[in-house]
Amino acid sequence: MLLGVLAVAAAVGLVAVAALLFRALGRGTDDRDPGGASAGHAGSMLSSLFLLVFAIAIVVPWTSADSARQNTYAETQALVEAYWAAAPLPAPDAAQVREGLREYARYVIDDEWPQMAAGHLGAEGTARLESLRARVSELPVTTDEARDARDAVQERMADLFAAHRQRAADAETTLPPGVFLLTILTGVIVVVFPFLAGARPRGLTLVPMMAMAVLLGVGVYLVWNISHPFSGGLAVKPDAFVGALHEFQRIPEGR
Repeated sequence: MLLGVLAVAAAVGLVAVAALLFRALGRGTDDRDPGGASAGHAGSMLSSLFLLVFAIAIVVPWTSADSARQNTYAETQALVEAYWAAAPLPAPDAAQVREGLREYARYVIDDEWPQMAAGHLGAEGTARLESLRARVSELPVTTDEARDARDAVQERMADLFAAHRQRAADAETTLPPGVFLLTILTGVIVVVFPFLAGARPRGLTLVPMMAMAVLLGVGVYLVWNISHPFSGGLAVKPDAFVGALHEFQRIPEGR
């Protein structure tokens, strides 16, 4: 924060020093025209700055939402693979492990997803996975086939844990406040700049100014609306987990 303030102060000071120096040297001419070189240069640079910040404010959340969506499918892939891997386990154990996986998927859809819209995950999802992994580790195995099945389920559970942690990180992802504030600030400056430069629009010349202000306002609202991957216009839905529950029904029961 301090470095940002110093950078702003240095930039303002540079403009003041340049203005005084060139006036003292007698270089250049006074420029009070709203359409002159000074206003034109500043206006184009401000517009470019706004477009740069606006592009960042759109691209970053869009990319985050797309990545979070892909991560949910990676998690459900591990979930389905664990469900398949449990099939060779002895009948009571296989049924219990599969039921635990189904309960986890239902919990994510019904309880955990609303929490993610608020920007966090509760501890219960992790507790459910830990309990299920401990249950799998303690399964008594008497044959090589059952032992291999248990090891396969444990490997898929490790993948499931990693994907769950990634989803927790995705839920906390949001647009940096500084980018959002800078979008608002540059948008406001772009709107009022003609007035700051000395222009006084009248009549029909106000129409494009108002249209620009309205579109800038819509753009700023759009930035706010898509700033979180699990809420707003780009919100990731629990479609991957719903699909996993449907796929569970198509997987044959174990022995």
